[in-house]
Amino acid sequence: MTAPVAISLSVNGERVEAHVLPRLNLADFLREHLELTGTHLGCEHGVCGACTVRVGGEIVRSCLMLAVQANDTAVETIEGLSDSGEIADLQAAFRDRNALQCGFCTPGMLMAAQDLLREKRMPARDEIREHLSGNYCRCTGYQAIIDAVEATARMRMELKV
Repeated sequence: MTAPVAISLSVNGERVEAHVLPRLNLADFLREHLELTGTHLGCEHGVCGACTVRVGGEIVRSCLMLAVQANDTAVETIEGLSDSGEIADLQAAFRDRNALQCGFCTPGMLMAAQDLLREKRMPARDEIREHLSGNYCRCTGYQAIIDAVEATARMRMELKV
């Protein structure tokens, strides 16, 4: 039997202390222990992108990372990006261009899209497509998602955000 391990991390800017089993993945920790249910579990193999979060400023698949690996890190979830207003324009573009339908993939798509827009201010459509290729959507056909990311990049360039 494995004993729980103490972890301490920042989640969306708030300090969190917990005792977790070493085998608990970060996605389950966020969902079950912290009730941050915007992080979705789809494939649980790191393929679909529904569980995408930021750890230390980089996007990761939280279903593939153990909660104990997040000790002493800063984790940001879709709730944190949304509540801070960081992605308000991107969310509006998704809504305006019907780039979300059932909504299951949306948190992971938004996390990945914002990651790209932080890396490159005005990505080409093929770069957007490539960056989002690790996120599955079964509803939209992707064109509306690419349109929304492109429109957000264009708007941020005009506003110099």
